Amino acid sequence: MTVWEQIGPYLGSAWLVLGVLAVVFGAVLALANRFFSVVVDPRQEAIEEALPKANCGACGYGGCAAYAEAVVLGKADANLCLPGGSETAVQIGRIMGLAVAGVTPKVAVVKCQGSFQNTSERFRYVGERDCRAAAATQYGQTACPYGCLGFGTCVRACPFDAMVMDAETGLPRVLEDRCVACGTCAEVCPKNIIEILPKERYVHVLCRNQDPGKVVRQVCKVGCIACHKCEKVCPVEGGAVHVTGNLAAVDMETCISCGKCAQECPVACIGNFRKLRRDAKKRNTPAGKDEPAEQAA
Repeated sequence: MTVWEQIGPYLGSAWLVLGVLAVVFGAVLALANRFFSVVVDPRQEAIEEALPKANCGACGYGGCAAYAEAVVLGKADANLCLPGGSETAVQIGRIMGLAVAGVTPKVAVVKCQGSFQNTSERFRYVGERDCRAAAATQYGQTACPYGCLGFGTCVRACPFDAMVMDAETGLPRVLEDRCVACGTCAEVCPKNIIEILPKERYVHVLCRNQDPGKVVRQVCKVGCIACHKCEKVCPVEGGAVHVTGNLAAVDMETCISCGKCAQECPVACIGNFRKLRRDAKKRNTPAGKDEPAEQAA
């Protein structure tokens, strides 16, 4: 008797067992799919379709799908999508049957003017060309311990190519026509000098140094020296700009963007973006594209 003749009966039984197991497992999977499947609200799918698919996280959620789910569950407002703007917010409102307020346009603002011309370096840094790595080495090589390190980590992190390193100043520059205010640049900056602010708020203190004025003068020509002149000239009742901890700060809620504080500042550390954009337009240069001093006072 050959080997095949000896094992033949067993092979037939094995195939039968496998066939039965396949039927059983198929039935189990079918039941599991029926009882454990997640039913997706059709409104969630409609909201995902209305979103720009940027997956930037500006809404505070891990992508468009997560945000759409949060809106349907009532955990998020319908106007949090900054890239989509007011038009997307209105669409989401229609899907949800709600009246939705428009989206306030925002933009990233680099709050430092520590350019090649305005500051210096304490030592020569020879490590990885990354701001986070440099910051871990004695707080970075720049003379100002609060200022931009200039290695472009924010520029490389931007998912929308909305930032460039300015060769003239050595600082990152925001291309406002591309910026969707996702906040990625602010998250990776180890010095916390980038903020996401309302675009129609034009006056910003472009400095983070909280040292006494005498110390600031030694490390940067355009750093805040806490002279309080900006406070005194502000026409808003109660003041829209205050010096706290040796650093001036503008209250975005009360500031009327008159620009008087920027004019009065003796070290030009307050930027009036209304004037900057207007001057750029007069020169027929799109603001944020070829203007090397876009975010300088």
